[in-house]
Amino acid sequence: MRRRNPRKSVLTAPSFLVIMYSIRKTAGIGRIIFCGQIFFQDKISGRDVGMKLLEERIRRDGQVRPGEILKVDSFLNHQLDVELLSEIGKEFYRSYRDDGITKILTIEASGIAIACLTALQFHVPALFAKKAKSKNLDGELYMSTVSSYTYGKDYTVTLSKKFLHEGDRVLLVDDFLAVGKAMRGLLDICSQAGAEVAGIGIAIEKGFQSGGRELREKGYRVTSLAIIDEMREDGELRFRAQS
Repeated sequence: MRRRNPRKSVLTAPSFLVIMYSIRKTAGIGRIIFCGQIFFQDKISGRDVGMKLLEERIRRDGQVRPGEILKVDSFLNHQLDVELLSEIGKEFYRSYRDDGITKILTIEASGIAIACLTALQFHVPALFAKKAKSKNLDGELYMSTVSSYTYGKDYTVTLSKKFLHEGDRVLLVDDFLAVGKAMRGLLDICSQAGAEVAGIGIAIEKGFQSGGRELREKGYRVTSLAIIDEMREDGELRFRAQS
């Protein structure tokens, strides 16, 4: 009888790092070294895993474009690496699980996937403010104007008043934070609704731009999994060390 060859499985980089972290945590290993690379050190937290996963993926697949644009469409906002997005959602859950979150709110369209996988961890609804006008939107609406840094244009975003109310505790999430205009629009919607913003979860923050600093100065809790302090035209990225 002819024997079938066992089916080979492909281990992605995010899977590898998650497995390495699980081995370390279970076995109580201080650090893991693979092919000369130190992946985990003593006293590493769960959030460090998510940061490492995201930073490594940005370094590998991110593309720096003129105008301080970072293109991550191969895994974050066009083609989606759902496994990586799931880890991002878990990191936001670890940061805000004790804050009584009742809604996850983002803006159309790139933040929707992150919002959904974050909401899955909290077991709460995910909402997104719509940029496009729709005949399906009826009843009273919250409205705010936001400016897109990437596309250089203004949008009026809307959210039905049926879905966000006074007393809600909201976690705002998005894929990028640059100058913070999208976040200001979402904060305005929450203010109109009388909802409380418990925090802001960002996948990638451009630390060399003003958005994150201004939000923190206003007292908002901003959790960014990867903060880029420098983007050079040759593609070199410098990430901020986070405790």
